[in-house]
Amino acid sequence: MKTFSYTIKDEIGIHARPAGLLAKKAKEFQSTITIEKDGKSASAAKLMMLMGLGVKGGDTVTVTVEGADEEAAAAAIEEFFKANL
Repeated sequence: MKTFSYTIKDEIGIHARPAGLLAKKAKEFQSTITIEKDGKSASAAKLMMLMGLGVKGGDTVTVTVEGADEEAAAAAIEEFFKANL
């Protein structure tokens, strides 16, 4: 299991466009990718669950990656966060 925390830099947070891109990216991997904020968690592959977390700019999220390709998945998702959020 790989875990990292990330503070959202996008003022709007995880809104429709980046949530859709994140869900698409998460589906590329076999691993389960979970995003947690304030005790609530959601699968990164599920768009509506992601948006339901209500992540805003300045919030810190914890990303957990677990599965066969967790090393590659964690690196790719962390890079996605840095580039898009």
